[in-house]
Amino acid sequence: MRRKLAAGNWKMNGLTGSIVELEALIEGVGTDPDCDVLICPPSTLITRFADRASGSAITIGGQDCHAGAAGAHTGDISAEMLKDAGATHVIVGHSERRSDHGEDDATVNAKTRAAWRAGLTAIVCIGESEAERDAGQTLAIVGEQLTSSLPDGAAAGNTVIAYEPLWAIGTGRTPSGEDIATVHQAIREMLEKRFGGEGSSIRILYGGSMNPGNAAEIMAIENVDGGLVGGASLKAADFLQVIEAARG
Repeated sequence: MRRKLAAGNWKMNGLTGSIVELEALIEGVGTDPDCDVLICPPSTLITRFADRASGSAITIGGQDCHAGAAGAHTGDISAEMLKDAGATHVIVGHSERRSDHGEDDATVNAKTRAAWRAGLTAIVCIGESEAERDAGQTLAIVGEQLTSSLPDGAAAGNTVIAYEPLWAIGTGRTPSGEDIATVHQAIREMLEKRFGGEGSSIRILYGGSMNPGNAAEIMAIENVDGGLVGGASLKAADFLQVIEAARG
């Protein structure tokens, strides 16, 4: 039985005062939320958030990492630095990294291996554009990204997959339940074919305008093992409703 994961991606949002939202989340979740809860704030807040969340049911992650452990890479942050700051997870290959920074599958693959090297769980993001969807290429694109972005050695303990249709991120639009089920089933079959029993245990999150209004419906779909949530994770009151949906 795969335990659901509610993961909040704060993106480029959050200042020191935002810790009040984390504190409200810690109080609202309690000690045993019946699902895993992760917040990925900007890197400037990771240490502060990790310190505050210590001993609670909430873990803290990063939003990206460099493939290297150290070096002359101004402005970048390594997986080892995230680990040292208190992170347990890191998002890699988010569509905004792929589109805004030109990251390809090979780069995502290298970052995934870096996350594992540092002892972090990699949340590997894949998903199609609107044009690819309209052309009927969703499963082909998702399959290619999954194959190329995911290194050998993926397992439930070091990897989470996040399916995020690009056209649904931040737009308020979501695929139908049937469409989500079809893609998640295809991802599950690809994972099982490549990784055997471990492929059955790797969690697959849905990301793309998940919010308090649709979370319960999406979380109930087979092979949806949680959500990678953007805007709805910024306010504890909203994210707690998503977490409640993950509890089932």
